[in-house]
Amino acid sequence: MIHREGFASLLIATILLAALNIVAAYITQNVYITNGLLVISLMLFYIVLQFFRNPSRVTPVNESHVIAPCDGKVVVIEEVEEPEYFKGKRLQVSIFMSPFNVHVNRNPISGSVVYAKYHPGKYLVAWHPKSSTENERTTVVIKQTKGGFEVLFRQIAGALARRIVMYSKEGQPAAQGAEMGFIKFGSRVDLFLPVGTKMVAKLGDKTLGGETVIAEIV
Repeated sequence: MIHREGFASLLIATILLAALNIVAAYITQNVYITNGLLVISLMLFYIVLQFFRNPSRVTPVNESHVIAPCDGKVVVIEEVEEPEYFKGKRLQVSIFMSPFNVHVNRNPISGSVVYAKYHPGKYLVAWHPKSSTENERTTVVIKQTKGGFEVLFRQIAGALARRIVMYSKEGQPAAQGAEMGFIKFGSRVDLFLPVGTKMVAKLGDKTLGGETVIAEIV
């Protein structure tokens, strides 16, 4: 299944690649060149197509679990200062998404959205230490209805990611594993959990958004 965020990009890619092949065929009239260009065009279209794939996911809904908000690789687990919302120490878990990962972003817990904000910014590479505070990004906080546990997660643009889509709005209910946004062409998502949260995922682990258990609420 193709994600709705990809429809416009796929249409543009189809028009541009088709026009390129028509012009090349008219100018060169060389079957080897035109066939070669057609193969390259189909490969490029496939790359764009697979980027916008949206596979079905079955979320193991559990109030005691924090679920991965995206596909990717766990690259950071450390205690940091979170200055925007909590204004205090939190456990940061960062998941890096390559251009080949599924780029749908999902709610890590169920509850209500108590904070949602978009920040314009730079496009530093996603692994840069300052990318979480200086890059284009969003910040969403979900408060669990039962127990009042709050999770902050942040979509962060990268050097290639030039568009972040956030569906979350303050006051809305949030279902664990449901879509909350999309980041185009690779970047990362940061989770901020209370210090002392029991980690399940480890550095280097691969995650599946909406399925992989990142941590347990104790």
